[in-house]
Amino acid sequence: MVKPGQRVIVELRKMIASGELPAGQRIPEIATAEALAVSRMPVRMALRRLEQEGLVEKCGARGYMARGISPAQIVGAIQVRGALEGLAARQAAERGLDRATIHLIEECLRNGDRMFAKHHLVEADLTEYHAINIKFHAAVVNASGNPALMQALARNNSLPFAAASAMALDRMDLEEEYRHLSVAHGQHHTIYHAIKNRQAEQAEAIMRDHAGAAIRNAKIFENLANAAMMPQLPELDSVVESD
Repeated sequence: MVKPGQRVIVELRKMIASGELPAGQRIPEIATAEALAVSRMPVRMALRRLEQEGLVEKCGARGYMARGISPAQIVGAIQVRGALEGLAARQAAERGLDRATIHLIEECLRNGDRMFAKHHLVEADLTEYHAINIKFHAAVVNASGNPALMQALARNNSLPFAAASAMALDRMDLEEEYRHLSVAHGQHHTIYHAIKNRQAEQAEAIMRDHAGAAIRNAKIFENLANAAMMPQLPELDSVVESD
């Protein structure tokens, strides 16, 4: 079952990304809770989380409003994440993976394989994939053994849609989500294969490409992109392989 809090976070991200919640518009807790069929508490918690992600800001004593987000800000932050996570993948490959990290990553891959094996997604899968994605990216970053890199990534993750966890999934179009999330999962396999086999340069290149794939493939950003002519991210040219 999809947790109300997680669903509210994803829905509000989608509404901000698509422009449904314009910059500067106050987000009323009661009306939002009624629209999403939840109590006020999940909405309140979601707004606090989105403030940490840079998507909303305080409005008055207790309220929040959507922040203005430019396409250039989104692209720039994702490119920085790609560079940092690419470096993490390179350094993880150079250092080698310990058994605990191998177990964690392989569990993520198995869970994803099981999810995509049925060739479609249900709404609950979006929550599960979100958790898998966070664990996978965190495992790679931690495997780098580079505290300075981790600190730089944490700072960048406070920018809108920069973090691997800041996914704006569309539960109303599960067919499209299956298409691009299954590709992203295939890239997880390829990244792990490169790291495990100590192919540092390849691991870095694939991780850089992977960082931009979620935004490039998410149709909910089309309105924002079209409105301000979002710069095009580079096309993926990596071949997705399985381990």
